[in-house]
Amino acid sequence: MSLKANRKSNPLLKDVINGLIEVSRESGSLIWRDIAKRLNGGDRRYASVNVSKISRLSSDGDLVVIPGSLLGSGYIDKKVTVSALRISDKAKKKLDEAGGSYKPLLELAKENPKGTNVRIMR
Repeated sequence: MSLKANRKSNPLLKDVINGLIEVSRESGSLIWRDIAKRLNGGDRRYASVNVSKISRLSSDGDLVVIPGSLLGSGYIDKKVTVSALRISDKAKKKLDEAGGSYKPLLELAKENPKGTNVRIMR
C-alpha cells in the first residue's frame, strides 16, 4: 500500500506530506513516513503543543517535531529547534526570545533525512 496525500485539499499540505514521503523513501528513514502518515489523517487528530510542554520535556539543543501546531501558552527557556506544520506568532516570538529557532517540516526533513536526534511531541 502506498501512502499519498489524496484526501487533502490544501495544496501546500499535500506538498509537505508528499515531500516527507519522498525523503523517507530516499533515506530509508521511517520517522518522516510516520510524520506524513499522522498529517495525512484527520485534522482533528493533529497535535497542538504549547511552548511550556517543550520547555518541560526537552533539553538545550534538541530537535522537536510537532505533527500539528505549536501554540504560545506558557514560557520556554530552552534553545531548541522546533519544526511544526503551523506555528502561532506568539510561539514564534517566545521561541526566538529563548534563543531557539523554527524550521518548516520539509526543510528539516531535507536537512536531516535520517531523522537522527529528532523527538516527536504530541
